[in-house]
Amino acid sequence: MNWKALMSVQRLGEKKKTDAFSSQKLRSEFEVDYDRIIFSRPFRNLQDKTQVFPLPDQDFVHTRLTHSLEVSSVGRSLGKNAGAALLEKYPELDHLTPGDFGAVVGAAALAHDVGNPPFGHSGETAISDIFQHHPISDQLKQSMRPEEWADLTDFEGNAQGFRLLTRNQRQGLKLTLATLAAFTKYPCYSAFEQRDKKKKSQKKYGYFQSEAEIFEDMAQDLGLLQVAEKVWTRHPLAFLVEAADDICYSIIDLEDGFGLGLVSFEQTKNFLASILKEKFQPAKLEKIPSDKEKIGVLRAVAIHTLIEESTQVFLQNEEAMLAGQFDQAITDLIPSADILEEISKFSIKNLYQSRQVLEKEAAGFEVIDGLLESFILAVYFKYYDQASYSGKHKSIFRLLPEDIVYRLDHEAKSPYQSMLLITDYVSGMTDGSAIKLFRILKGIDLN
Repeated sequence: MNWKALMSVQRLGEKKKTDAFSSQKLRSEFEVDYDRIIFSRPFRNLQDKTQVFPLPDQDFVHTRLTHSLEVSSVGRSLGKNAGAALLEKYPELDHLTPGDFGAVVGAAALAHDVGNPPFGHSGETAISDIFQHHPISDQLKQSMRPEEWADLTDFEGNAQGFRLLTRNQRQGLKLTLATLAAFTKYPCYSAFEQRDKKKKSQKKYGYFQSEAEIFEDMAQDLGLLQVAEKVWTRHPLAFLVEAADDICYSIIDLEDGFGLGLVSFEQTKNFLASILKEKFQPAKLEKIPSDKEKIGVLRAVAIHTLIEESTQVFLQNEEAMLAGQFDQAITDLIPSADILEEISKFSIKNLYQSRQVLEKEAAGFEVIDGLLESFILAVYFKYYDQASYSGKHKSIFRLLPEDIVYRLDHEAKSPYQSMLLITDYVSGMTDGSAIKLFRILKGIDLN
């Protein structure tokens, strides 16, 4: 792989471009990507999607939207730091700036969660479960290829995100290939049997069969290295997007836990001080009157430290990435890796398994199961088993949005494509809208 090809400004479905700057010369093509994402509906919907903790009545905690904005900010810094060093190393990249690298990582990081369904990661499991265990599963499975069935029974938010970012190419986002590839942490498909989960790029999967052709075209245009049929190496900047996410959820979830009283001040302070090492100045910290302000300052310096460490690891391994010989998380190799692992273990026990998180997850399973069952049956019976299409199913079908109905009527050519449209609809809901519709469907709320 080489950086000139990897930093392609080409957009899906458009004529070839070579200039990183837009026609107005005010914004680079990569900055345009950022703007398109931030104004998009999938991104806006993140404002009412759970990150980890249910939204409390008073104290602020992060939603998917605020988390994504912070990951993007960290990603932009990582990209600019790395870009400055790469431009010194590769003089032939003089058409680019450090800001271009920052814009690609920042845009990809901004979009990294757009495919996640309501109620956090439990939403992905709930979607997978309904296809695996519902009585209609056998009928659906028989109508699909094994790799299509794997998309539904192992639903993946990353693949859903790629689907959202690449669909409807006439009026859609039309992101640059560089940003799309940097977004893709898992450049393989769901049914890849030789997947080695010890490799970070194969731990999950990054595209559905419905987008397989688009993904292959993107990979070939960028010069990503193919490691197996329909499987490629990562774009190197995807490692920075992943690092930005790892940094933010490690540190910010801890801060949220402190704000909600799930972690003590001393525990939070000690974790962050361990990252700062010699930068930690307890005497200076004591001059800050509020414990929340103290943690806020420590959090900011800790993130800055992790950005510096991650940049160095990226640059040390950049040539191996280009050769397809590096496939690890950057944050597993930084000097603070051990303390991040301690924070992770602590968070799993004390935050992610706290009662309020588990209650939200349990409610999410119930809501998503109820919505999917209703819409899957209504759609399947209407289009593929009309003898079973009852008055109840007709009423439920009429609740689908116009755009979903149009695509079911005009674009879906198989049960697989129809089911993906239903998962598009349900996974795109906010927590609040999903709960509201569930209550209506179950007759709980008729107002």
